[in-house]
Amino acid sequence: MSPAGEKDITASGYVPAPEGFVSHSRLERVLRSGRFAVTAELNPPDSADPADVYDAAQPLGEVADAINATDASGANCHMSSIGICALLTRAGYSPVYQISCRDRNRIAIQGDVLGAAALGVTNVLCLTGDGVGVGDQPGAKPVFDFDSLTLLRTIRTMRDQGKFLSGRKITRPPQLFLGAAENPCIPPYEWRPNRLAKKVEAGAEYIQTNYIYDIPLFEKFMTRVRDEGLDKEVYIIAGVGPVASAKAARWMRSNVPGIHIPDHVIERMEKAEKPADEGKKICIELIQQIKEIAGVAGVHVMAYRREHLVSEIILESGVLKGRGKARRA
Repeated sequence: MSPAGEKDITASGYVPAPEGFVSHSRLERVLRSGRFAVTAELNPPDSADPADVYDAAQPLGEVADAINATDASGANCHMSSIGICALLTRAGYSPVYQISCRDRNRIAIQGDVLGAAALGVTNVLCLTGDGVGVGDQPGAKPVFDFDSLTLLRTIRTMRDQGKFLSGRKITRPPQLFLGAAENPCIPPYEWRPNRLAKKVEAGAEYIQTNYIYDIPLFEKFMTRVRDEGLDKEVYIIAGVGPVASAKAARWMRSNVPGIHIPDHVIERMEKAEKPADEGKKICIELIQQIKEIAGVAGVHVMAYRREHLVSEIILESGVLKGRGKARRA
């Protein structure tokens, strides 16, 4: 039985989308064509002004095949993921609708999935979510009716079987490209590929990882992924991002769940005359190294409140050479 108590959504074995199914996702088209994909993260504003979303999206849209709208990441409140997705689709961008299981039960989540699909959203990223204790409102009541695995199974049931968990029929199922997250660089390392396999079994078609700063550790993870044949079943999109300073890197390593930054990266930042420029350079080098690792299908760039750097990083890395700039979906 799954953590949410649902027996009818835990069928073993990876179930691909039905024959003839088309999600209309630009990200899916790029990945299935064999091109190296680029996704980026839009940091949600503490504002009700749509211009704040458009201003942040503009530099991302120059290079990204899809733009992630985070869902109260770090258990901190910002503009909602579904609200950002609505604005992005209105402007012609291709968003990734992140869903955290922390804040809503299965009734609300299933309704939100239909609403997002009706707005034109074609990508979804299923997350368990950080605990409320790490955020700025620790007194909030967590829900966690689902975890990421059960959420994947649920949306796959809605999409492929055309029904809610209650068994009630959905007249027009949501056409969504299903994704999940993974963190290859956090112990227990040997368990991570097994966790990935479970997400693939639950329905994940692409994976976005957390920040990768330790290439040798990530290579070991990818070796296991290839040994298990998982690279043939799911697209791996590796997470990267520029660090502004050694102080910021230490803070991230100590305070942000799931972040691993090796000492040699921090030491390099400390010795740099212009730490922010060095952080950008490190990010570009990481992307170039990651692209050469067998089984990696793309990169996911996260630049907190510095979206303007993403286009520069991607273009200077050369990973889009021959493709031109990414266009709106």
